[in-house]
Amino acid sequence: MPNGRYSLHDTHDHVLLGEERFSCAPGAAGWRYVSKTYAPDGRVIGSVDLTLDSRARPLRMELRAGGWQVRGGAVDGVAWVRTDAADPRGEHAVEGHDRAHAFTGSSPGFLVATARLLRLRQGASARVRLVAFTEPVLAPRTLDQGWLLEGVETHETDSGPLLVERYQVADLETGEQQVVHLAGDVVLAAGGIELEELESPPNAWRVGDGGDDKD
Repeated sequence: MPNGRYSLHDTHDHVLLGEERFSCAPGAAGWRYVSKTYAPDGRVIGSVDLTLDSRARPLRMELRAGGWQVRGGAVDGVAWVRTDAADPRGEHAVEGHDRAHAFTGSSPGFLVATARLLRLRQGASARVRLVAFTEPVLAPRTLDQGWLLEGVETHETDSGPLLVERYQVADLETGEQQVVHLAGDVVLAAGGIELEELESPPNAWRVGDGGDDKD
């Protein structure tokens, strides 16, 4: 069960925004990722609790940030409820639904979740529709991403061979691109994300035989 720490940086000026401390592991449902995000001064500014089913669909998701909470899951696409911490009874909660494939956000866990969902083989690409929730207010935004698995390399480590996947990921509306390096269920590096600590090896998963457009 990997436990580790990511540093989070602004993708434009590289200023440190904080860090995310996480743990992740396969389980009875599929896979679970739990994390807390800290500001540079040590304040807790957000949390993620994401559970995927055996097909890497979001079985359950809970996000907290900026006094807001979002709970959601896969229901004929994805559905969610967004509430204000000042409204503990949820009397003014706002429900949402979209025929998207999954959720995304600033947490590295969402990159792992999307890669698992697509199951790309080397050289294959896919388009995927996602609902994004970003800090600090966790407002929903639907976006389309293009994913390309450029290559898979094997690196020898003390605990055995480590497969590292290199993806090109593009926002198809803005054209913004990033390179994402994954090893099992851990992000090694991505835009604004660096893996700083890892207490145990990533959980491996087989690069699948997907690659079909998700639309």
